[in-house]
Amino acid sequence: MCGRFAQAQTRQEYLAFLADEADCDIPYDPEPIGRYNVAPGTKVLLLSERDDLLHLDPVFWGYAPGWWDKSPLINARQETAATSRMFKPLWHHGRAIVFADGWFEWKKEGDKKQPYFIYRADGQPIFMAAIGSTPFERGDEAEGFLIVTAAADKGLVDIHDRRPLVLTPQAARAWLRETVSGQEAEAIAQTGAVPADQFHWHAVTRAVGNVKNQRAELINKVSEA
Repeated sequence: MCGRFAQAQTRQEYLAFLADEADCDIPYDPEPIGRYNVAPGTKVLLLSERDDLLHLDPVFWGYAPGWWDKSPLINARQETAATSRMFKPLWHHGRAIVFADGWFEWKKEGDKKQPYFIYRADGQPIFMAAIGSTPFERGDEAEGFLIVTAAADKGLVDIHDRRPLVLTPQAARAWLRETVSGQEAEAIAQTGAVPADQFHWHAVTRAVGNVKNQRAELINKVSEA
């Protein structure tokens, strides 16, 4: 699954991998986003395409349609999202990307859980497939977005059995296109995912468990307990 991640660089540093300035309707902002512990239930910068241009909107991380009487969901499974009653409309018409530096997972070790930070081995940002309720610019507090997850494989299984669907920059740009059908998006999810062997991970401080902590040291490597 994906329940926490870091989104700390500037907008332009992420966007440089996806599009040039002419493809974006996003004001220049030199300030780093600086969020090292992004949690559900907060507004997150979400990238989507409208009228052939990329837009960034602060969107609530969580999804609870009117008929849903439980806590908002934060993830949607790749295997079922395209066909499920709840997520099919979002998959077809509400695809988006969450850019990040990496994500956190917790692994039970003894009687405690050790958090790990997972990131691309080449240092590039990660582009997580997301789906949500449009229009994203309206800023709803209930029907926001979810991060799409896939089954973990190879070494990532040792940390958690699920992981966010991280797409290559090329696949991420295709995923966003309004002209891409839901069926075509399924193919992008299958062929455009970054392989597990292109990720590294290391243990980090348990302070990441407190959502109030946002300092850069949260993603630094520590000795495992």
